[in-house]
Amino acid sequence: MLQKVVICGVDTSGLPLLSQKEQEELMIKLKAGDAAARERFIVGNMRLVLSLVRRFWAKKANADDVFQAGCVGLIKAIDNFDISVGVKFSTYAVPMILGEIKRYLRDGNSLRVSRSIRDTAYQILKVREKLEEADEDVTYDAIAAEMNIAVSEVAYALDAISDPVSLYDPVYNKSGDTLLLMDQIFDAKNNDEVWTEKAALYEAIAKLENREKRILFLRYFEGKTQTEISSEVGISQAQVSRLEKTALKQIKACIS
Repeated sequence: MLQKVVICGVDTSGLPLLSQKEQEELMIKLKAGDAAARERFIVGNMRLVLSLVRRFWAKKANADDVFQAGCVGLIKAIDNFDISVGVKFSTYAVPMILGEIKRYLRDGNSLRVSRSIRDTAYQILKVREKLEEADEDVTYDAIAAEMNIAVSEVAYALDAISDPVSLYDPVYNKSGDTLLLMDQIFDAKNNDEVWTEKAALYEAIAKLENREKRILFLRYFEGKTQTEISSEVGISQAQVSRLEKTALKQIKACIS
């Protein structure tokens, strides 16, 4: 997130700062229905929102979106504030602004983690901190033994509360040469060599006669026996066997 937040074309570094007296006077006016006072009060308290947004800079979220969520919380606080209570507006507004930001960050996460798993994860973090203070070797096994739970449960709970990362996140950058996370991922089933072989196979199959294609489909995709195929296609089992062998030889010749 950026140090300077620009929202709706407004540089927040230039936002006004209201005195306590100005805040009290504007609050009375806006509660009486003064639209201009309401707008001035909102703008005058955006610095409060910005100060709270800074707490979430470590989160991988868009600064503008987080700031807007905080502004929603600010407006809710203004609408619900009771001037007769006798507390400062900022005291009342801060929890509402933080709540709105946290709600945005939680709802904006595509992964939904159950409360029980989160509770387990937080207990695990406490145990890990306790073991670290004792200068012990902190491993999943050590945590699991301390909590009397399975190692897999420890791993699962910690993974569940971890922030997801993008495949386009840089993991190395030197002299303008950036290495992305996706560059470190290898799939043995879907590399260039496999794709080339598949393309050659499909091209070879395309050259077969329709009846040979059908026999190979029934034999290797549907797993039928030669006897079953002979009944379905209307030829003898010997003919099915011969056509299958011929088709496989043609495919092998095309690929080789």
